[in-house]
Amino acid sequence: MRLLFAGTPEAAVPSLELLLGSSHEVAAVLTRPDARSGRGRTVSRSAVAERADAAGVPVLQPRSPREPGFLEELADLAVDCAPVVAYGALVPQAALDLPRHGWVNLHFSLLPAWRGAAPVQHAVMAGDEVTGASTFRLEAGLDTGPVYGVVTEPIGPRDTAGDVLGRLAVSGARLLLVTLDGIAAGTLVPRPQPAEGVSSAPRIEPADARVDWALPASVVDRRVRGVTPAPGAWTTWRGDRLRLGPVEPQPSSTGLVPGEVSVGPDGVLVGAGSGAVRLGQVQPAGKRMVPAADWARGARPAPGERFGAQEGA
Repeated sequence: MRLLFAGTPEAAVPSLELLLGSSHEVAAVLTRPDARSGRGRTVSRSAVAERADAAGVPVLQPRSPREPGFLEELADLAVDCAPVVAYGALVPQAALDLPRHGWVNLHFSLLPAWRGAAPVQHAVMAGDEVTGASTFRLEAGLDTGPVYGVVTEPIGPRDTAGDVLGRLAVSGARLLLVTLDGIAAGTLVPRPQPAEGVSSAPRIEPADARVDWALPASVVDRRVRGVTPAPGAWTTWRGDRLRLGPVEPQPSSTGLVPGEVSVGPDGVLVGAGSGAVRLGQVQPAGKRMVPAADWARGARPAPGERFGAQEGA
């Protein structure tokens, strides 16, 4: 089939890579516009745009897929199908109707669970033991279309969202290719999603990644891993932000109150609503990530001093 591939982040690149080497023709790529990022505010292209550039594939970057100019370009491309992997913008019905076989979305959850922008992050934070990826026909509703196929992926006890997404990006790419092959052959028909088991996974903003030390240690652990690497867990220390890498729940009671920091032979421990966690790496504002023990040697927490005791930015 002749395809328009829609995607933006690094997690979409394995799918594009596999399609470029397949029997299908990637006629063009749709991705988000170049954006300024980093301290220097330099303009950078999306990971998908960079891979398309390297392959010599035309790149479309409308501010919105609702723009008449994009709809005209899509019509001129005359593609049979538009596979989508984390494109990052809603596709209007006028665009959905143009390809003969519609738009096929690779979503990183076992639908109807975790519909939305951050399915892997929410699955890890919720303590799910198994997640996966689904291919479905895109429609106007949010991740509500009929499903073509799924793959499953276990979530390990120390997995971060980044770990799980990295594996799903690869296995999901294979699922997407199998799905497109089945559509082209006329052997694959999507099935409606069940009405039961629906859950939502809205985008996680930096404010949502602030650690609530009143929660049990096991929940703090899951929430930190769920926002690693992005947007990144954080707390405040003496009024400034302190970013946290993954933490480790401690099996025994430490007697620490929520947020209380203790430095000892077992490492840097922080009290939670029940139990405590051991810090791994931390990143003070404006500095690089360092082992928690190195940070503590410079910070020298006083007895009873707590994270979050002072409000920071």
